[in-house]
Amino acid sequence: MNDLTSDLLPSQTTTDEQGRHADVALLPVGSFEQHGPFLPLTTDTVIACTVAREIAAAHPVRLLPPVTVSCSHEHAAWPGTVSISATTLYAVVRDIADSLRRSGTGNLVVVNGHGGNYVLGNLVQEATEDGPRMALFPSFQDWESALAAAGIRTSAWSDMHAGEAETSILLHAHPHLVRPGYESGDRLADDRRHLPTLGVAAYTESGIIGRPSLASAQKGEDLLGSLVESFGDHLAALRS
Repeated sequence: MNDLTSDLLPSQTTTDEQGRHADVALLPVGSFEQHGPFLPLTTDTVIACTVAREIAAAHPVRLLPPVTVSCSHEHAAWPGTVSISATTLYAVVRDIADSLRRSGTGNLVVVNGHGGNYVLGNLVQEATEDGPRMALFPSFQDWESALAAAGIRTSAWSDMHAGEAETSILLHAHPHLVRPGYESGDRLADDRRHLPTLGVAAYTESGIIGRPSLASAQKGEDLLGSLVESFGDHLAALRS
């Protein structure tokens, strides 16, 4: 099993889970969407799985396989992008949470790798009323702390897609997935007020919004380290 496959697909057995008695499960949610000419369509899924695996190595949690297609409608102008509706994503994640609860794992953390999955925030919000308890990770604050810790020079707003942060994580964790061209792929588009209406193609011809030329494997390693550290607060909140 290669490194990418082991990141995407957990290898634990039912006996492993029986002995773990985990009260918190991690569900990576990615996407299948364009990431410019140098990152794969699976970028968000790979990143969500990589973050989740790093967390699972540091905390006693149950690791689930990823949801690999989500709400990428804003990227539909590029070949390869595939989406499902927000209603479908909501239903899938809610069903997974319900199934976990019935099997004895009462808390679910959705590790979200795609910013367009807005519906996940509503799902977590609603769960505070009727359970099972859920959390959405990383939060904006978690990302801000990670960007600062890693010395990322591009702001979270400017580095929206296939930029310095995402490219850095892949350079560290899966460098074989990064093709040549990121060194000259910078594209900034800070005024994106009509993006939900017009889509990403109205703001970039390449599909990139960010500064991938500043990416490095060291920044990717530091980003992941900070996110793992931040996760402890979310775990404490779930168990409070």
